[in-house]
Amino acid sequence: MMKAAHKCKIVSKTRMGDAVYMVLEAGDMVRTSFTTPGQFVHIKCGDGLLLRRPISVCSCQEDEPEDTLAVVFEVRGEGTAWLAERNEGDTLDVLGLLGNGFHMEREGRYLLVGGGIGVPPMRGCAQYTGGRSTAILGFRSREKAILLDCFRDECAKVAVATDDGSLGYHGFVDALVCQELERDRAYDAVLACGPKPMLKSVAKAAARFGVPCQVSMEERMGCGVGACLVCATPMKDGTVKHVCKDGPVFNAEEVDWDA
Repeated sequence: MMKAAHKCKIVSKTRMGDAVYMVLEAGDMVRTSFTTPGQFVHIKCGDGLLLRRPISVCSCQEDEPEDTLAVVFEVRGEGTAWLAERNEGDTLDVLGLLGNGFHMEREGRYLLVGGGIGVPPMRGCAQYTGGRSTAILGFRSREKAILLDCFRDECAKVAVATDDGSLGYHGFVDALVCQELERDRAYDAVLACGPKPMLKSVAKAAARFGVPCQVSMEERMGCGVGACLVCATPMKDGTVKHVCKDGPVFNAEEVDWDA
Protein backbone atom coordinates (compact mmCIF):
# COMPACT_ATOMS: atom_id res chain seq x y z
CA MET A 1 0.00 0.00 0.00
CA MET A 2 1.34 3.43 -0.99
CA LYS A 3 2.20 5.60 1.98
CA ALA A 4 0.49 8.96 2.30
CA ALA A 5 2.58 12.03 1.54
CA HIS A 6 3.58 14.33 4.39
CA LYS A 7 4.04 18.07 4.14
CA CYS A 8 7.39 18.55 5.84
CA LYS A 9 8.75 21.96 6.77
CA ILE A 10 12.49 22.58 6.50
CA VAL A 11 13.60 23.73 9.95
CA SER A 12 17.31 24.00 9.19
CA LYS A 13 19.63 23.75 6.21
CA THR A 14 23.42 23.58 6.24
CA ARG A 15 25.94 23.32 3.42
CA MET A 16 28.69 20.77 4.12
CA GLY A 17 31.08 21.06 1.20
CA ASP A 18 29.38 19.35 -1.74
CA ALA A 19 26.58 18.04 0.48
CA VAL A 20 23.41 19.64 1.85
CA TYR A 21 22.14 18.77 5.35
CA MET A 22 18.43 19.40 6.00
CA VAL A 23 16.33 18.82 9.09
CA LEU A 24 12.60 18.41 8.46
CA GLU A 25 9.52 18.45 10.64
CA ALA A 26 7.83 15.20 9.65
CA GLY A 27 4.47 14.95 11.42
CA ASP A 28 4.06 11.41 12.74
CA MET A 29 6.20 9.85 9.98
CA VAL A 30 8.81 8.37 12.32
CA ARG A 31 6.24 7.13 14.84
CA THR A 32 4.20 5.36 12.16
CA SER A 33 6.77 4.05 9.65
CA PHE A 34 10.24 3.74 11.23
CA THR A 35 11.52 0.17 11.42
CA THR A 36 15.33 0.27 11.62
CA PRO A 37 18.08 2.62 10.35
CA GLY A 38 18.80 2.46 6.63
CA GLN A 39 15.41 3.54 5.30
CA PHE A 40 14.90 6.41 2.86
CA VAL A 41 12.32 9.04 1.94
CA HIS A 42 10.84 10.00 -1.41
CA ILE A 43 10.83 13.76 -2.00
CA LYS A 44 8.93 15.56 -4.75
CA CYS A 45 11.43 17.90 -6.37
CA GLY A 46 9.66 20.60 -8.41
CA ASP A 47 6.28 20.65 -10.12
CA GLY A 48 7.60 19.84 -13.59
CA LEU A 49 9.63 16.76 -12.66
CA LEU A 50 7.90 13.42 -13.13
CA LEU A 51 9.77 11.34 -10.58
CA ARG A 52 10.30 11.84 -6.89
CA ARG A 53 13.88 11.58 -5.66
CA PRO A 54 14.89 8.90 -3.14
CA ILE A 55 17.01 10.47 -0.38
CA SER A 56 18.63 8.52 2.44
CA VAL A 57 17.75 9.33 6.03
CA CYS A 58 20.70 10.43 8.13
CA SER A 59 18.84 10.35 11.44
CA CYS A 60 15.29 10.56 12.73
CA GLN A 61 13.55 11.08 16.04
CA GLU A 62 10.07 10.63 17.44
CA ASP A 63 8.83 13.85 19.01
CA GLU A 64 5.72 15.81 19.86
CA PRO A 65 4.01 17.50 18.15
CA GLU A 66 6.26 16.84 15.13
CA ASP A 67 8.74 14.03 14.48
CA THR A 68 12.02 15.21 12.95
CA LEU A 69 14.30 13.67 10.40
CA ALA A 70 17.58 14.73 8.82
CA VAL A 71 18.61 14.08 5.23
CA VAL A 72 21.96 14.61 3.54
CA PHE A 73 22.36 14.66 -0.23
CA GLU A 74 24.60 15.89 -3.04
CA VAL A 75 23.42 17.65 -6.19
CA ARG A 76 23.47 15.03 -8.93
CA GLY A 77 20.78 16.21 -11.32
CA GLU A 78 17.87 18.53 -11.89
CA GLY A 79 15.81 17.18 -8.99
CA THR A 80 18.47 17.47 -6.30
CA ALA A 81 19.53 20.86 -7.71
CA TRP A 82 15.97 22.07 -7.11
CA LEU A 83 15.96 20.57 -3.62
CA ALA A 84 19.27 22.22 -2.74
CA GLU A 85 17.71 25.64 -3.44
CA ARG A 86 14.94 25.18 -0.87
CA ASN A 87 15.35 27.14 2.35
CA GLU A 88 14.29 27.15 5.99
CA GLY A 89 10.52 27.54 6.23
CA ASP A 90 9.83 25.97 2.83
CA THR A 91 7.59 22.89 2.71
CA LEU A 92 8.45 19.64 0.95
CA ASP A 93 6.16 16.84 -0.22
CA VAL A 94 7.66 13.68 1.31
CA LEU A 95 6.75 9.98 1.25
CA GLY A 96 8.30 7.79 3.91
CA LEU A 97 9.82 6.21 5.68
CA LEU A 98 10.45 3.61 2.93
CA GLY A 99 12.55 0.54 2.29
CA ASN A 100 14.04 -2.29 4.29
CA GLY A 101 16.76 -1.05 6.61
CA PHE A 102 19.54 -2.84 8.47
CA HIS A 103 18.64 -5.79 10.68
CA MET A 104 19.79 -4.43 14.02
CA GLU A 105 19.17 -4.71 17.74
CA ARG A 106 19.42 -1.66 19.98
CA GLU A 107 21.66 -3.54 22.40
CA GLY A 108 23.89 -4.75 19.55
CA ARG A 109 27.45 -3.76 18.72
CA TYR A 110 28.23 -3.14 15.06
CA LEU A 111 31.12 -2.13 12.83
CA LEU A 112 29.70 0.71 10.72
CA VAL A 113 31.41 1.45 7.40
CA GLY A 114 30.49 4.41 5.21
CA GLY A 115 32.01 5.84 2.06
CA GLY A 116 31.33 9.33 0.68
CA ILE A 117 27.62 10.12 0.54
CA GLY A 118 27.10 6.64 2.03
CA VAL A 119 28.35 8.01 5.36
CA PRO A 120 25.15 9.84 6.47
CA PRO A 121 22.89 6.74 6.73
CA MET A 122 25.39 5.17 9.11
CA ARG A 123 24.78 7.94 11.63
CA GLY A 124 21.31 6.56 12.31
CA CYS A 125 22.92 3.18 13.03
CA ALA A 126 25.32 4.81 15.48
CA GLN A 127 22.49 6.55 17.32
CA TYR A 128 20.37 3.39 17.37
CA THR A 129 23.01 1.45 19.32
CA GLY A 130 23.66 4.14 21.89
CA GLY A 131 27.39 4.62 21.47
CA ARG A 132 28.41 0.93 21.43
CA SER A 133 29.35 0.73 17.75
CA THR A 134 32.56 1.58 15.89
CA ALA A 135 32.60 3.66 12.70
CA ILE A 136 35.05 3.51 9.80
CA LEU A 137 34.44 6.37 7.37
CA GLY A 138 35.99 6.94 3.96
CA PHE A 139 36.26 10.13 1.90
CA ARG A 140 38.18 11.32 -1.13
CA SER A 141 39.95 14.02 0.89
CA ARG A 142 39.82 16.07 4.09
CA GLU A 143 37.66 18.66 2.29
CA LYS A 144 35.03 15.99 1.51
CA ALA A 145 34.74 14.73 5.10
CA ILE A 146 31.34 15.26 6.74
CA LEU A 147 29.63 14.50 10.07
CA LEU A 148 32.84 13.50 11.84
CA ASP A 149 31.95 15.31 15.08
CA CYS A 150 28.56 13.57 15.13
CA PHE A 151 30.13 10.13 14.79
CA ARG A 152 32.75 10.90 17.44
CA ASP A 153 29.96 11.84 19.84
CA GLU A 154 27.81 8.80 18.99
CA CYS A 155 30.33 5.95 18.56
CA ALA A 156 32.76 4.16 20.85
CA LYS A 157 35.51 4.64 18.25
CA VAL A 158 35.89 6.34 14.86
CA ALA A 159 38.54 5.77 12.18
CA VAL A 160 38.84 7.76 8.94
CA ALA A 161 40.42 6.94 5.60
CA THR A 162 40.98 9.30 2.68
CA ASP A 163 41.98 8.47 -0.87
CA ASP A 164 44.71 11.13 -0.86
CA GLY A 165 45.91 10.70 2.72
CA SER A 166 44.95 14.24 3.74
CA LEU A 167 43.01 12.94 6.77
CA GLY A 168 43.49 9.73 8.71
CA TYR A 169 44.60 6.56 6.96
CA HIS A 170 45.91 6.91 3.41
CA GLY A 171 43.87 4.38 1.48
CA PHE A 172 40.50 2.67 1.42
CA VAL A 173 38.17 1.66 4.22
CA ASP A 174 38.46 -2.09 3.62
CA ALA A 175 42.04 -2.00 4.92
CA LEU A 176 40.82 -0.41 8.16
CA VAL A 177 38.01 -2.97 8.37
CA CYS A 178 40.58 -5.77 8.20
CA GLN A 179 42.74 -4.08 10.86
CA GLU A 180 39.76 -3.67 13.19
CA LEU A 181 38.46 -7.22 12.75
CA GLU A 182 41.96 -8.58 13.25
CA ARG A 183 41.92 -6.95 16.69
CA ASP A 184 38.27 -7.49 17.55
CA ARG A 185 35.79 -9.84 15.91
CA ALA A 186 33.12 -9.45 18.62
CA TYR A 187 30.77 -7.45 16.41
CA ASP A 188 27.24 -8.61 15.70
CA ALA A 189 27.71 -7.56 12.07
CA VAL A 190 29.46 -5.23 9.68
CA LEU A 191 27.01 -2.67 8.25
CA ALA A 192 28.11 -0.74 5.17
CA CYS A 193 26.85 1.91 2.77
CA GLY A 194 28.73 3.43 -0.16
CA PRO A 195 29.83 2.81 -3.75
CA LYS A 196 29.51 -0.76 -5.00
CA PRO A 197 33.30 -1.38 -5.31
CA MET A 198 33.69 -0.35 -1.66
CA LEU A 199 30.81 -2.59 -0.58
CA LYS A 200 32.32 -5.54 -2.43
CA SER A 201 35.68 -5.04 -0.69
CA VAL A 202 34.09 -4.62 2.73
CA ALA A 203 31.94 -7.74 2.23
CA LYS A 204 35.06 -9.70 1.30
CA ALA A 205 36.87 -8.45 4.41
CA ALA A 206 33.97 -9.35 6.70
CA ALA A 207 33.72 -12.83 5.19
CA ARG A 208 37.44 -13.35 5.73
CA PHE A 209 36.96 -12.87 9.48
CA GLY A 210 33.66 -14.71 9.70
CA VAL A 211 31.58 -11.65 10.64
CA PRO A 212 28.11 -11.23 9.05
CA CYS A 213 27.81 -8.27 6.69
CA GLN A 214 24.86 -6.22 5.48
CA VAL A 215 25.17 -3.68 2.67
CA SER A 216 23.01 -0.73 1.69
CA MET A 217 23.12 -0.33 -2.08
CA GLU A 218 21.14 2.91 -2.18
CA GLU A 219 23.69 4.62 -4.42
CA ARG A 220 22.14 2.69 -7.31
CA MET A 221 18.59 3.96 -6.81
CA GLY A 222 17.07 6.08 -9.55
CA CYS A 223 13.32 6.60 -9.40
CA GLY A 224 12.85 4.91 -6.03
CA VAL A 225 9.70 2.98 -7.05
CA GLY A 226 11.02 0.21 -9.29
CA ALA A 227 10.01 1.87 -12.56
CA CYS A 228 13.34 2.86 -14.10
CA LEU A 229 15.17 -0.47 -13.48
CA VAL A 230 18.43 1.39 -12.79
CA CYS A 231 18.71 -0.32 -9.42
CA ALA A 232 18.19 -3.91 -10.64
CA THR A 233 20.76 -6.00 -8.75
CA PRO A 234 21.64 -9.62 -9.58
CA MET A 235 21.68 -12.09 -6.68
CA LYS A 236 23.77 -15.23 -6.36
CA ASP A 237 20.66 -17.41 -6.63
CA GLY A 238 20.00 -16.09 -10.14
CA THR A 239 17.20 -13.72 -9.20
CA VAL A 240 17.22 -9.98 -9.72
CA LYS A 241 16.13 -7.64 -6.95
CA HIS A 242 15.44 -3.93 -7.00
CA VAL A 243 17.26 -1.82 -4.45
CA CYS A 244 14.34 0.57 -3.98
CA LYS A 245 11.67 -2.11 -3.51
CA ASP A 246 13.55 -5.07 -2.00
CA GLY A 247 16.32 -3.12 -0.23
CA PRO A 248 18.15 -0.89 0.00
CA VAL A 249 19.81 -3.25 2.50
CA PHE A 250 20.81 -6.81 1.60
CA ASN A 251 22.88 -9.52 3.21
CA ALA A 252 26.25 -9.25 1.49
CA GLU A 253 26.52 -12.98 0.84
CA GLU A 254 23.32 -12.87 -1.24
CA VAL A 255 24.65 -10.32 -3.75
CA ASP A 256 26.36 -11.44 -6.97
CA TRP A 257 29.30 -9.05 -6.78
CA ASP A 258 30.77 -10.18 -10.09
CA ALA A 259 27.62 -9.63 -12.19
